[in-house]
Amino acid sequence: MEQVKIDRKTYETEIELDLRPFSGTGYTIDTGIPFFDHMLTHIAKHGQMDMTLKAVGDIEVDFHHTVEDVAIVLGQAFDKATEDMTGVNRYGSFTLPMEEVLCTVAVDIRKSPHFEYRVPEVFTGQMGTFDCELVKEFFRALSIFGRMNIHVLVHYGDNKHHISEAIFKCFAKAFAIAASKDGTSNLYSTKGSL
Repeated sequence: MEQVKIDRKTYETEIELDLRPFSGTGYTIDTGIPFFDHMLTHIAKHGQMDMTLKAVGDIEVDFHHTVEDVAIVLGQAFDKATEDMTGVNRYGSFTLPMEEVLCTVAVDIRKSPHFEYRVPEVFTGQMGTFDCELVKEFFRALSIFGRMNIHVLVHYGDNKHHISEAIFKCFAKAFAIAASKDGTSNLYSTKGSL
């Protein structure tokens, strides 16, 4: 997959992204939201991506605009990076333990978005200044703009930070599996297109 650069500017956010999938050489992430930066580093590290991401948003109003717009840009980059699906595995899933949390994420890069999200009832309210609901909103937007199926299932767990971290790490691992190539010229669809 090739390097993807995206710049997006709205009245609410300005985002610059430079993404090199499967290079895994490093990452620099600054959204102005430290907890969100921490979660995004898991996508870069565990997804084997070289990522430079700079976002400036109206975080004095709310974190929502920045979180959602970063997901939009990342989704567009993932979609662009998997534009040629020849030999791409397409499917990926990963189950990950994070302390007391067990999480599974499954991904299908099929160019038709669908999102499912099942988490324990405890995963509501705030983690410090970060709203738990923003994790769901991030992955919903990522699914839509990445044009992929994302299914998130947290089997159990009660620490909000661990739940969030497990979801982000698990997605990264599942996406890396789905987006990797198997060395064939196959397009994994009986329709002949995705």
